[in-house]
Amino acid sequence: MASSSSSSSTVTSPATSARTVASLSASAAALPVAGSGKFIEKIWAAQKSGKPFFSFEYFPPKTDEGLSNLYLRFDRMGALGPAFIDITWAAGGSAAAGKEGKNNITLDIAQNAQEICCLDCNMHLTCNTSSRAQIIEILDECRARGIRNVLALRGDPPRDRQLPPLEQREFKYATDLVKVMREEYGDYFGISVAGYPYLHPDCPSYEDSLIHLKEKVDAGSDFVISQLFFQAEDFLKWVDDCRRVGITCPIIPGILPIQGYHSLRNMAKMCSVPLPEVITNAVEPMKDDDAKIKEFGIKYAVDMCRKLIAAGVPGLHFYTLNREVVTESILFELGLADKNSLNRPLPWKKPPTAKRSREDVRPIFWANRQKSYLSRTMDWDDFPNGRWGDSRSPAFGDLTDYHLFLHCRDTKPEALRRLWGEELTSTKDIGKAFLRYLNGEIDQLPWVDGTINLETEIIKDKLTRMNENNLWTINSQPRVNGMPSSDPAVGWGGPGGVVYQKAYIEFFTSPEVLSVLLAVFKELEPRISFMAVNRAGDFHSNTQGVTAVTWGVFPGKEIMQPTIVDPESFQVWKDEAFSLWTARWASIYPENSASRTLINHVHDNYYLVNIVDNDFVNGNIFDVFEQVIDSISRLGDQKAGIAGVAGESLLA
Repeated sequence: MASSSSSSSTVTSPATSARTVASLSASAAALPVAGSGKFIEKIWAAQKSGKPFFSFEYFPPKTDEGLSNLYLRFDRMGALGPAFIDITWAAGGSAAAGKEGKNNITLDIAQNAQEICCLDCNMHLTCNTSSRAQIIEILDECRARGIRNVLALRGDPPRDRQLPPLEQREFKYATDLVKVMREEYGDYFGISVAGYPYLHPDCPSYEDSLIHLKEKVDAGSDFVISQLFFQAEDFLKWVDDCRRVGITCPIIPGILPIQGYHSLRNMAKMCSVPLPEVITNAVEPMKDDDAKIKEFGIKYAVDMCRKLIAAGVPGLHFYTLNREVVTESILFELGLADKNSLNRPLPWKKPPTAKRSREDVRPIFWANRQKSYLSRTMDWDDFPNGRWGDSRSPAFGDLTDYHLFLHCRDTKPEALRRLWGEELTSTKDIGKAFLRYLNGEIDQLPWVDGTINLETEIIKDKLTRMNENNLWTINSQPRVNGMPSSDPAVGWGGPGGVVYQKAYIEFFTSPEVLSVLLAVFKELEPRISFMAVNRAGDFHSNTQGVTAVTWGVFPGKEIMQPTIVDPESFQVWKDEAFSLWTARWASIYPENSASRTLINHVHDNYYLVNIVDNDFVNGNIFDVFEQVIDSISRLGDQKAGIAGVAGESLLA
């Protein structure tokens, strides 16, 4: 939650003297203009549409494991469609240790949220312990990293040192920070500030706190996010009072869902917010039952939010406390989010940064590892627009452990062995992990994180049949011939469009099975396009050019083809795909163990294959595999190497 002061500032520079972006200081002017749009534009759009938005606040965790979990939470909660997220300014802890000023962990999280997790981010910035030069250094860094929206705060007093007397500080109040941002950067940054629906603890009176909030807004703030409150009537009265003193900008209610007895008490005390009797009377009898308190908290928040929406608030800002279940439940009850619907401008996520604003084409191979793709292409000068290759940079970033383990949910060997097999004695045991994933028994493989999506559900039974026969699938899409862009499983691109897909399957298989596949492929050319490669680079293919496998037709637009299959990108992807066998799977078993030896054998000998069925009207890509399975069956299991026999015989 925001922590700021409503007290008056002694800085005398009027807000109207703010320089334009064209006349910034030399250091700021030299920086590239990048980043997402200002959030006030989203708020205006929500007000115009009459549909309230929602946003989430998170804080930097104190451990590296907590940080990894936070990024995964961004993915899950980001799928709900928040307008933006907030990241509070890190005050310390092991994850932030040694990172001050422009190196603060909050900058890293905000940048990753935008560039890797594809979420618009509002970064908190406190000023009470900083000099003007330090603040400008931080804001220059924000601009360089594409962070354009900032919640300007005074900040709480530090616990580890005494601040100088108030008159000796360069930043006494949040108003000072807002003024400096406008003076130095003009209209570049989107600026929000915090507001207290009750008497601010540092103000002599409620009216005084209103006047000082107006000073923050007049200094150049775009909108206000309220501190927590527990009764809609309190917030609405405060908004009326704000309007009375001349505050005209949007005011967003900050909602703290009740998730536990002690956290509720602590937050209310820390923020000097009174708890109404209706809450204390309800939670006291159930204070030792977290499940009941959460159930009460969901119902109470839903009722309060409905009153706020009925009163016309433009949006709801949720203080998540880095938790997700209660906030998600509230949004589902309000009908603001639907876990079964898609809201995809493109089939893949795009960061809200200016650098990638025109990007509209990607290879399909990283469909389940989008963070790695974003990281490996982060340094490109241009991104494909219209057609793959028109503006593609010459090289992907080098593959490193960072990409292989980027935001992985579980990295502990014992946890991964429970998912993928405590002991592997044959390739059949490896296949069981793929089958368990398709059946929903586990929710990750080295090449994919998260449960299967609605699109995969359409072909789940066919994929299961493949994986039962030594064809281990890691990426797929069904054929689509003219489905509405609003379809919950395959839709993308906005209303009124029609989308198409060629069926695509990507999988690992043994050299013996590949030999059968190649014979079947030859009979089905040119309908079937394929590429196959092993770790050493032995490459087989019947295609050389780029193939669009997803496209859409939309009102008033040219045909869009956002997903392609490209031989050059496939060669880059294969290194990453094979590395995951050893880095993510083999490494969880002891050196020289049978399980590790088996995974290494697969890594060294198997092929990565992708197939495109070019008949998106009447084709059935799974007919190919039925022919292969039938041929293998006739040749005999031992010769073909299915169901684990090849792995066992080759390891003998």
